[in-house]
Amino acid sequence: MPDDRRPTAIVPRGTARGPARHELPAVDEAGLVAARHVDRLIAAARDLGADRWVAYFEPMADRLRDDEPRALRQVAMRARAAFGPKDSIRDIVPLEITEPFLESIDRLLKQLNRRDAG
Repeated sequence: MPDDRRPTAIVPRGTARGPARHELPAVDEAGLVAARHVDRLIAAARDLGADRWVAYFEPMADRLRDDEPRALRQVAMRARAAFGPKDSIRDIVPLEITEPFLESIDRLLKQLNRRDAG
């Protein structure tokens, strides 16, 4: 008689998995909102010929839509870094596009912080 047990994935020590993204609707929604805003930002940067910024932000769109909560923090922090004092996306793309994106990233980080605190 064949053994019906299936092998389980081995998780290395120190890499505890948290809840899935769909189990955290506030985090999921914040990530999706940020993804919609980054899509607008990418389109504006492309229209302005800011290829460097397009290349910087393009990978973030799918990650904001799909990444698990632990990885979302990394993406959000990378997005936040684009608003630096010396080199900023604000210098190229109009504020009416960059500010809603920045606000959505801050909301995402806030939701992730609440999840971690709770």
